Amino acid sequence: MNAPAKLTDVTPRTVEFKLDNQTIHAFEGETILKAAKRHGIDIPHLCDKDGYRADGNCRACVVEIKGERTLAPSCCRSAVAGMQVQARSERAIKSQKMVLEMLLSDMPDVGYKWNEQDESQQHGELSDWAARMNVSVRPALKTLRREQPKADLSHPAMAVNLDACIQCKRCVRACREEQVNDVIGYALRGAHSKIVFDLNDAMGDSTCVACGECVQACPTGALMPKTQTGSQLVDKKVDSVCPFCGVGCLLTYKVKDNKIVGVDGRDGPANHNRLCVKGRFGFDYAHSRQRLTVPLIRKTGVPKDPAALQDLNRDSADWSSVFREASWEEALALTSGTLKGLRDTHGKKSLAGFGSAKGSNEEAYLFQKLVRTGFGSNNVDHCTRLCHASSVAALLEGVGSGAVSNQVNDVAHSDLIFIIGSNPTSNHPVAATWMKNAAQRGARIVLADPRVTDISKHAWRTLQFKADTDVATLNALIHTVIEEGLADEEFIRTRASNFEALRENVKDYSPETMSPICGIPAPTLREVARAFAKAKGAMILWGMGVSQHVHGTDNARCLIALAAVTGQIGKPGSGLHPLRGQNNVQGASDAGLIPMMFPNYQHVTNKAAHGWFEKFWDTKLDDQPGYTVVEIMHKALAPDTDPHKVRGMYIMGENPAMSDPDLNHARHALASLAHLVVQDIFMTETAWLADVVLPATAWPEKTGTVSNTDRMVQLGKQAIEPPGQAMPDLWIIQQIAKRMGLSWRYLGEHNGVAAVYEEMRQAMHATIAGITWERLQRESSVTYPCLSADDPGAPTVFLDRFDTTDGRVHLVPADIIPANERPDAKYPFVLITGRQLEHWHTGSMTRRAAVLDAIEPIATASLCGDDLTALGLSPGDVITVQSRRGEVVIHVRRDDGTPSGCVFVPFAYHEAAANLMTNAALDPFGKIPEFKYCAVAIHRNGVAAVASGYVKD
Repeated sequence: MNAPAKLTDVTPRTVEFKLDNQTIHAFEGETILKAAKRHGIDIPHLCDKDGYRADGNCRACVVEIKGERTLAPSCCRSAVAGMQVQARSERAIKSQKMVLEMLLSDMPDVGYKWNEQDESQQHGELSDWAARMNVSVRPALKTLRREQPKADLSHPAMAVNLDACIQCKRCVRACREEQVNDVIGYALRGAHSKIVFDLNDAMGDSTCVACGECVQACPTGALMPKTQTGSQLVDKKVDSVCPFCGVGCLLTYKVKDNKIVGVDGRDGPANHNRLCVKGRFGFDYAHSRQRLTVPLIRKTGVPKDPAALQDLNRDSADWSSVFREASWEEALALTSGTLKGLRDTHGKKSLAGFGSAKGSNEEAYLFQKLVRTGFGSNNVDHCTRLCHASSVAALLEGVGSGAVSNQVNDVAHSDLIFIIGSNPTSNHPVAATWMKNAAQRGARIVLADPRVTDISKHAWRTLQFKADTDVATLNALIHTVIEEGLADEEFIRTRASNFEALRENVKDYSPETMSPICGIPAPTLREVARAFAKAKGAMILWGMGVSQHVHGTDNARCLIALAAVTGQIGKPGSGLHPLRGQNNVQGASDAGLIPMMFPNYQHVTNKAAHGWFEKFWDTKLDDQPGYTVVEIMHKALAPDTDPHKVRGMYIMGENPAMSDPDLNHARHALASLAHLVVQDIFMTETAWLADVVLPATAWPEKTGTVSNTDRMVQLGKQAIEPPGQAMPDLWIIQQIAKRMGLSWRYLGEHNGVAAVYEEMRQAMHATIAGITWERLQRESSVTYPCLSADDPGAPTVFLDRFDTTDGRVHLVPADIIPANERPDAKYPFVLITGRQLEHWHTGSMTRRAAVLDAIEPIATASLCGDDLTALGLSPGDVITVQSRRGEVVIHVRRDDGTPSGCVFVPFAYHEAAANLMTNAALDPFGKIPEFKYCAVAIHRNGVAAVASGYVKD
């Protein structure tokens, strides 16, 4: 058991000093400037930024210290007991004003970052401080202005105007020390000194990943979003949450004329002001002219042709040959009436629903409630089935909870960070910054993955194991820990069960035996195992490279065992963290948007839980698990004699016609439905197969909560109004429920979102009882479990016991299970699918964001240099990648991180849909498809399709 912290351990010591004759208390080691800020005392400063390392180069913050000959920069000087400081002395003020005047004299006549209240002040923080200090530039100084450098407008997102640069180096620190991308540097000497990108490249030609941290850091507008130079005046600023990956970055939308014109990172617990390219520049999808704005009904006699999806124009203005406009009343009546008719005629199992991990907790909760109480079965699922279902299965079995044990930024307390099956710099970029920061401070990163990705630049060791050999690799590590006496015997004795079975199982998995199988030298495996076991804190973070296999649950079982036998769980800097892929996949799962669990992971076959929810919802409920995503597709194609044949579906904010495996099968299944209702913001591939299309709201157009990968429930607020007749998802669900005979009544603004949340909180009382709607309005973000109003939440769990029935971690041995489909002479390559930094999920949002689409506009397949040479290919050539199920024609790019014999294809491009090729074989426990492994052939040539319909507005 961890000992309680002493008050002296958590209360920082203070020192007392004088500042402008006022007694100030500073924390030990705190700078004069920071102490002054806390006490409301203004000292001008430009190079200093909260959260950044002090640099002390602008000298605007100098102060006079009694007994010292020279002025001192207050941003770098720590306060000392008894020190007497004057920030407002004649000498200090004269120096401060001189610095501001000299910098201001070198500014362009028209600046790039205008003050919102006074647009004559055009140089950002420099103008603000000059105005506050009553500084103006003498005409003689203006004549000495340096030669103005030309603007660099080469980047799709950002403008570089070095005529406004004061060389404060905030951008350098932002890039090198915060985001750790090492793109921006400082070059040349004297008057020729300047910031540069890589080797003095144009920004657009550099390795910049467009996170925009430099833009947010720049005090004068020398670095600005291209669309925001000049006036910064907006109608309002609205706090919300990023709608993309599971990191859950807090942000602020800047809105003018009901349009988002910019985004700033907010100081949230998961991001502390940081954003990535999607969060900062991927917001304009909400304003695309391709938004759905009116309900649509399929025209009589127009067939559903899944084969035509590849040739369809994605511009939603071109739907008129397939659909007709309808009123909301007509569309809702047809939706509810037809679904109700199918249910009453063919039984409750004839209907199914796919909810969304891209919407709010309230929408997910209400959607699953509609399916369970209105449709009458548990046939409800969402994309968790396609990402971490196997991880959750193993975690529920092993530790009793499907969520993470420690938050991502707890890597700050880790000695070793074990990243496996994850490409965090692309898929969780802000989370990756905490890992890179930890490496800068001396933590060891181990990357274990068939693909060597960007995080490997920061890794101590890279284990590039052969695809499909996860269990072999991990069991070799566990074997070493046990064989070499490195196991935490006390932890195993008091907190684990089934250790002897695990020990017996891994006896035959020595590194020497596994090395030929996994491709990692035995000494390296042993070295990593020793380092992991001996670390004071070792954290495991994994992605879908672990979960998306037929042995995904076994992979996760091995990770649980590795953490448990070394005692690396239940303490800071350690633990298990499956990095969640979408903004609310954690929350949607928590809220019960899965076929075998009620909210809060209470199994539908559990009599007590079943009875509780029947009483809570006042409805008779199905007591058998429903079908999962892929199983529902199979049931849609079942013969009419099958009593569980799925005939009608309601799909909200999901795109299975792009995201499911074996798309030809999935698309035929969707087309075969007697009635398909799709609720979305764009005419997605799935929507083209619908009978009714309902126009919904984008994330910035709604108020609601989401739960991120760190178990933080976070509140997003509506920033803009939806276009046309698009309606909030929460309203649409309630309207369908009403017309299906359910007597729901959720009162309040935003379609009763607070009332829905409070009902959900009751359903999840064992986890979020202390997180009220009112508390979220005050705090924006609260970590669960949180059981009372004064409970701060638990960032680290399992400190004393696990959430299993006996309080112990259950170790489950795993053996090697080969992939369902192996390469052969006809299909000699292995296909690995995944995401890119710029594009997310099926691309329906990010490919309609101008900056994101400009950076990564076309589909590409990645091959290593050796394979390109062997195939006679050059980067940019067109190839055909073909599996037993389908093929894509695609451009090829060189990526030497892709292992020989493998090809990587992202799944966001409809014109080269990777999932046409993937295998629908399922993990038997999590029911997740094998997206990360199938056999393909690669042929030269072909005609690459054009991404039609993605019109730039």
